[in-house]
Amino acid sequence: MDNQRKPFVIGLDLGGTNSVFGIVDQNAHVVATTSIKTQGHGDINQYVDDCVAALRPIIEQVGGIEKIHAMGIGAPNGNYYNGSIEFAPNLPWKGKIPLAQMFSERLGIPVRLTNDANAAAMGEMQYGAAKGMQNFIMITLGTGVGSGIVVNGQMVLGCDGMAGELGHVIVEKNGRQCGCGRKGCLETYCSATGVARTAREIIEKTDKPTILREIPLDKIESKDVAIAAGKGDEVAKEIFEETGRILGEACANFAAFSSPEAFIFFGGLTKAGDLIMEPIRRAYNESVLRVFKDKAKILVSELDGAAAAVLGASALGWEVK
Repeated sequence: MDNQRKPFVIGLDLGGTNSVFGIVDQNAHVVATTSIKTQGHGDINQYVDDCVAALRPIIEQVGGIEKIHAMGIGAPNGNYYNGSIEFAPNLPWKGKIPLAQMFSERLGIPVRLTNDANAAAMGEMQYGAAKGMQNFIMITLGTGVGSGIVVNGQMVLGCDGMAGELGHVIVEKNGRQCGCGRKGCLETYCSATGVARTAREIIEKTDKPTILREIPLDKIESKDVAIAAGKGDEVAKEIFEETGRILGEACANFAAFSSPEAFIFFGGLTKAGDLIMEPIRRAYNESVLRVFKDKAKILVSELDGAAAAVLGASALGWEVK
């Protein structure tokens, strides 16, 4: 790569609601951004055309497409091997979508694509708390629970590019119904959605006093639980205690197959800080196999704000030789 000739990559964080683009330099500075709505784009060709139209001005801003080395995309159900999105339940397009190829043809540059949690792990390894680490597990706590697993410095992709779905490990037999079709998956308890679900269950099934009762049941979100816990609400603190316990025990199990240097947590739920991180650490230490005790750090991502997911996706672009 001629670093002086092509100093930038494009990162795309493709979410169910918004698609956020950033042009990133080699020092991990996001030098220009733009975004479009993902929702409402039922036609994939129209979506890609609208993305390219939104990108043109910021590409010109950095000196034109000849300054862009490559593009990286982090997307739900993204397959690194073939550059496709496969059967993503929260996106408007069904089946397999060859998105990397579609962007590459329109922009005339190489495009790589991977699962959004893998992109976050790559960003963390290149720019954040995992810099210099060869073995770590990234856990993303958002609408669902995602994971990116790095072993011996390499992302675990599996035979089909879809490896690393730790959010769909069953933690409660015949437990909560999951959107994946199974019951009792980790993400039904430990995602932002899961936290809100726990709050609703407690309010419906008990008469415990809590300020969360002031919010209409179907409007309760994880941030309401965090705010209540911050005010000392016992039920809200109990919810985070239980969520952290389940996560910590799950991580103790995950340690058994890859012995990571660290578990790095990323996403909206980490904003609850020690309310969730302390129960995770405590449950992990109580549950982990003795041989792994006191080895893995439990960390929160150093990549904060909206730039984090874009930086993760951009790390894919630098992989292109």
